[in-house]
Amino acid sequence: MDKPKSIDEYISGFPKERQVLLEQIRTTIKNAVPFAEETISYGMPVFKLNSVSVWFAAYKNHIGLYPMYGMEKFRDEMEIYKGKGTKDALQFTYNKPLPLELIARLVTYKFEKASIIKGSA
Repeated sequence: MDKPKSIDEYISGFPKERQVLLEQIRTTIKNAVPFAEETISYGMPVFKLNSVSVWFAAYKNHIGLYPMYGMEKFRDEMEIYKGKGTKDALQFTYNKPLPLELIARLVTYKFEKASIIKGSA
């Protein structure tokens, strides 16, 4: 399979139930940082602006959100989503609701922390 050229193409390559979840994450990130560019990088959807990037991707047993380094403020909330053997990625299993409110706060904070948007975290 060729690498997708857009987030729409990426999402359309998954079964419908996974497409719904991927669109929920996409919409959550887009609403949190509407000025960020949507593109594909490393074969995954990414929202980026300047040097700040947030990727997400679907796998067999979870959806990953990358990289979430520098998010000590949310350490306790993020702990249950930490993937095995990874410190900068979160894994959301398909058998639990997506923590969309947490994702929105993480993404907003990451871009704010990088002084890309105005406001306080």
